[in-house]
Order: sequence, then C-alpha cells, then structure tokens
Amino acid sequence: MTDSISALAGTDELLVALDFDGTLSPLQDEPMAARMLPEARAALDALVATLRTTVALVSGRSLHDLRVIAEHDETSPVWLAGSHGAEFWQPGAGVQDTAADAVDANLRDTLRAHAERVTAGLEGVFIEPKSFGFGVHTRTASREDAAKANAAVDAIVEAEAPHWRRRTGHNIVEYAFRHEGKDSAVAHLREAVGATGVLFAGDDVTDEDALASLGPSDVGVHIGRRDTHATVSVPDIAAFARLLRRLADERAAGLR
Repeated sequence: MTDSISALAGTDELLVALDFDGTLSPLQDEPMAARMLPEARAALDALVATLRTTVALVSGRSLHDLRVIAEHDETSPVWLAGSHGAEFWQPGAGVQDTAADAVDANLRDTLRAHAERVTAGLEGVFIEPKSFGFGVHTRTASREDAAKANAAVDAIVEAEAPHWRRRTGHNIVEYAFRHEGKDSAVAHLREAVGATGVLFAGDDVTDEDALASLGPSDVGVHIGRRDTHATVSVPDIAAFARLLRRLADERAAGLR
C-alpha cells in the first residue's frame, strides 16, 4: 500500500474521486443524516490545498442530496458526480446540463408512486426519490419485509420499464432510466481535469465498475472486507482517512 500511494503521490495531475456513504460517512438509517467524519473532512481539505490535485465526490445520490450531505456550497473547489455519473457539478461553472427526457421523467414519477403503494404496509421500507429513478431502502426492515418489498418493486419495473438499470447496494435496490455508472463518471472527470493518475475509493458493489476501470497508474481502494477489484483495502473510514492524509502529505512534500 505504501508503495502504490507513494507512486501516485508523484503523478503530474492527481484526481481523487471518492464515494460518500460508507467511504467518508458512516451509513445511516436516515439517509439524509449522513455527514463526513471529521477526520475524513480534514483529509479532503488537505488534498484540496495541494497543488495539481482535484477532489471529486462520486455518488449514487442525486446531485441535490449529495450537496446537502456533503455540506457543499457554490464556493467549493470539490467536483461532484451524482446519480452514478448522470449529473455533474463543476467548480466555477456549477451544475452541468443533464435534462431528463420528459417521457422517462413521467414514467419515473408513476413507477415511484406504484412502489410507494405496494410497500406502504412494510415497516422499515423507504422509497427514496432520485433524479433519474428511485431507490428502495430496507436498512431497518426485517429480512422478510425487505424480500417482499424488493420482489414487489422488481415486478413493477420489469413489467413497466424493463429497459431501466437495476443496481443493488447496502440494503438498497436502485432503479434508473439513465445507465451511466461510476466508471463513466471517473472517465469523464479524468478527461475534464487532465489527470495522469487517479485514486478512486468506495465501499459498495456499485463502486466496483469504477474500481475495475482503473489503469496501472491508478489506485483503487475498498473500504471494508469483501472480494473487490480494488488494489488496496482498508477496514473502515478512519483508516481510509489516514490513507488520504498520507497521500496529501507525501504529495505536498514532493511538490515543494
């Protein structure tokens, strides 16, 4: 790990692209209660202050919700990729145009209403509105009720929108009419900032497409313990924050 981080610290233009939930913030029963741990925030601030370094948050959250939980305002130097890379916010330019097709937006609202109806009696099940679809949260539901909710909503989407993309994550199933993934988000950010090296990190299955897309000059980090495409694994957010701080310190020292 030290060798790969040290090598990345010396790249000409560095992109640090990070998932949010489970990577910088602990997972929460109430999704909008998520906030970065102080040590993660401090590590990001150190990276932002380093020359020729771009920091981005890459999340399945809608851009609006990501800005809320990241406490992100118009003066921030941090790039954002929301909705798995279907939405972007760029420092100095703001929100990039990602207008939804009106037909799909209408279908999104209809299917979300159907999902809310069929899961209304299942305790602990929550339907999260998203820009290009919706998510079925089952974090506080029983295993039986979670299975019922997912089966019922799967049937609705399969019948009415079989072309939608389905993703699974930590106690959530997401459905979307946009098919972008975090791999395309990282590719877009890499090109936009001219990165010669990338660190991407995440904790969930939805991060694996980005981790698998990284090249030999990049570093992929998985937070947690499971099979992964990442080249580096750390046990928790605190350990990851220390890794980010080491990267910031080594890069700052090397550029001086």
